[in-house]
Amino acid sequence: MFLVPAFLIGFIAGLRAMLAPAALSWAVYLGWVPVAENWLGFFGSVWSVSIFSILAAAELVTDKLPTTPSRKVLPQFLTRIAMGALVGSGVGAIFDLTVYGAVAGALGAIAGTYCGAAGRSWLATSLGRSLPAALIEDMIAIGGAFLIVRALI
Repeated sequence: MFLVPAFLIGFIAGLRAMLAPAALSWAVYLGWVPVAENWLGFFGSVWSVSIFSILAAAELVTDKLPTTPSRKVLPQFLTRIAMGALVGSGVGAIFDLTVYGAVAGALGAIAGTYCGAAGRSWLATSLGRSLPAALIEDMIAIGGAFLIVRALI
């Protein structure tokens, strides 16, 4: 059952790479996610919360810039997969199945990358502008991340 939230938080990483680890960090920091004697506690440190939050905020801004490359180019794509694996392994750590969680998170990031690109392209075409589509994707990613980490309780 843990594979579903690991996949879904990975999917969020496919939409916004740094939002997923920021959401998981906040969830651990606030005590929403049970942390046993595993490495998941790393996410709850003040440093992790601060760094991931700053990176997520920066990503939300830079994503709207016209010079930002596609999420499907290799560096951005690999970053999303890595972040999906990281957060997926964090979810897997709750159940002592870190590797399976990492795989599910990475697969979710791949799906999120392609679905997000297709959805945003369709929205931008439908709305006639890219910015509203990007803002809608942001809202979906933020809301989805919140719902996923709250479901881990």
